[in-house]
Order: sequence, then C-alpha cells, then structure tokens
Amino acid sequence: MSYEEKGVWVYLVVSAGVYIAYVAVIIGQAAGGPLADVAYVVPFLVSLGVSIVAAIIGRIVVEIAKPSDDYSSDARDRQINRFGEARASWFVIGGSLLALALTMLEQPYFWIANAIYLGFVLSAVVGSIIKLVAYRRGIDPSW
Repeated sequence: MSYEEKGVWVYLVVSAGVYIAYVAVIIGQAAGGPLADVAYVVPFLVSLGVSIVAAIIGRIVVEIAKPSDDYSSDARDRQINRFGEARASWFVIGGSLLALALTMLEQPYFWIANAIYLGFVLSAVVGSIIKLVAYRRGIDPSW
C-alpha cells in the first residue's frame, strides 16, 4: 500500500469518525428538544480541531506501524487524487447550495452551518472511497 493510499485511509476514518462523534454530541445536547436551539459552535470548532490533530497523529501512527518504502507521490497517485477530488467536489457544491437556500429561507444558523459541514464531510468520505476503489481497481486511462 502506497504512502498516499495510507493517507486516504486515515482521512476517511478521521472524517467519518469525528463527524459521527459531533452528531452524537449535538443530539445528546438536544435531549429531545429542537436541534436548532443547541449550542453547536463549540462542538463544531472542536470537531474541526480534532479532525486536524487526529489526521496528523493517525498518519504518524500508520507510518510507525507499517512504514512506507517511498514517501513521494507518483503519477498514479496524482491521477487518483484528481479523479476522486473531481467527483467528490459536487458534495461541497451541494452543501453550499443547500446552505444558500437555507439562508434565503431565513433558517437558523444551526442548519446553515451544519449543511456546509455535511457537504464537506460527504466530500471527504465519498472522495476517499472513490480514491480507495481507484487504488484497487484502477481508473479508465481516458479520464
């Protein structure tokens, strides 16, 4: 497994795991009440910080456990990265459009912020899955 592929695995696990934890905290704070009334800003910012730190630590731990032979990206790594990012970027666009619609409908900030966050998380998760499939099966060279 290449250095870049290991990084994609870490990114997938961290992105999904931290978001699931964030949602659990928010639902726990709501305690049956309206979600829009939850104090979401601190958990939101903490989840972003934890994602960054966990990705760095995860990458280090993976390299200690199973060191890579080469730490440079080759043409295949770059092509797979472009392929995955091009397809996953639609989720960021979708989250942004949803946030724009929520803003125009004058919905609470909670829903607007979480629409954007969900778009980023879906982009990260779907992009990672696409990249991992491409690492295993390859991609059409005509792309």
